[in-house]
Amino acid sequence: MSVTTQGPEQAHRAAVTVEIAEIAAYLQETLGQRLTAHLAAVKEPKTVTHWAKGVNAPRAAAEERLRTAYQVFHLLQQAESPHVVRAWFIGMNPQLDDDAPADAIREGRFKDVLLAAKAFLAGG
Repeated sequence: MSVTTQGPEQAHRAAVTVEIAEIAAYLQETLGQRLTAHLAAVKEPKTVTHWAKGVNAPRAAAEERLRTAYQVFHLLQQAESPHVVRAWFIGMNPQLDDDAPADAIREGRFKDVLLAAKAFLAGG
């Protein structure tokens, strides 16, 4: 799947309309299995592969985290390469009190992460 969004509205639309198995597969491919498992707050990274293959579905809280990460990835990739976006997810972020966005998603700080992504796109 390729990411071709034009802004926050399209990133949001993609995050709510794409099947969760496809989202899990995309995040596993772009962020890696361990990082995707971490931000989804699951202990076993192989769980992400099961989701991606449609073997089973994530619980509601994990699905919310995955959809948020997918939306943010879409938003950032409109201006940055997948490599930069992955680095953004794992790096300390001043907008998040120097927490990594992946950690903030894991903690359920979805709005904060989205605002940090928008600030990054604006040059902050």
